[in-house]
Amino acid sequence: MGLCILLRRLAYPGRLKDLQLLFGLSPQSLSQIINHMQNLIANNFMHLLDDLRNLPWLNLQRMHMYADAIHGRGAAISNCWGFIDGTARPICRPSIHQEEYYSGHKRFHCVKYQSVICPDGMITSLKGAYVGRRHDAGIFRESNLYAELQDVAVFPDHRFILYGDHAYPIMDLLLCPFPNRQGIPIYQQHFNESMSAVRIAVEWGFQKVTSQFAFLDFRKNQKLLLQDIESMYKVGILLSNCHTTLYGSQTNQFFHLVPPVLEEYLGN
Repeated sequence: MGLCILLRRLAYPGRLKDLQLLFGLSPQSLSQIINHMQNLIANNFMHLLDDLRNLPWLNLQRMHMYADAIHGRGAAISNCWGFIDGTARPICRPSIHQEEYYSGHKRFHCVKYQSVICPDGMITSLKGAYVGRRHDAGIFRESNLYAELQDVAVFPDHRFILYGDHAYPIMDLLLCPFPNRQGIPIYQQHFNESMSAVRIAVEWGFQKVTSQFAFLDFRKNQKLLLQDIESMYKVGILLSNCHTTLYGSQTNQFFHLVPPVLEEYLGN
């Protein structure tokens, strides 16, 4: 029942008082159950988002499968296994450190996360939360993700890369588009267009989380000083990944890939 209450809370942006009739519990009891279940999931499964090296199913065979699927949809790169992106999640304006959490680009207060999403719809890495004013490139340097890539994406005869937007540097295991300026060669334009067409999967991954769990997308609910919004969002990602293993997603349908089964993902 505790999991049902947590799922209902994440899916419903209204007040706890509105859930009283549904579960026959006081708002205080509902809040305690929600916090307990959130902490339970975070304590047992957060490592699945913290470090790519904690995913034994992310092996050479699956890397090849990912790269073939992305290339098969028209991507110019034949060894791209996934996509990296930063996402800004709006929060209620905090009473302190407002400038730190204000994104001039997005024009709202937010926290930022860095994610890696695969063509089967699985979000395999989520770093954060970072203050809203941080640039994606700085977050990437601080996240230590590249060290993880060197361990999971490099094999004796193969090397797989992530693809991101212009915010990220070009490195052995990380590529981004050619600069968008007038007069760039046709082959660079075609490269950018082919990668942009497949990179849209990143947006679908984020949309699935917020469409399933509307509470995470309602700014007035995200109160930095009153809630552990980082843990709440990461639990939402974990639950969304579990849903993908069971029912699929728009992303895995687009790339014609089957995600790992639930037991394989959770390590059971």
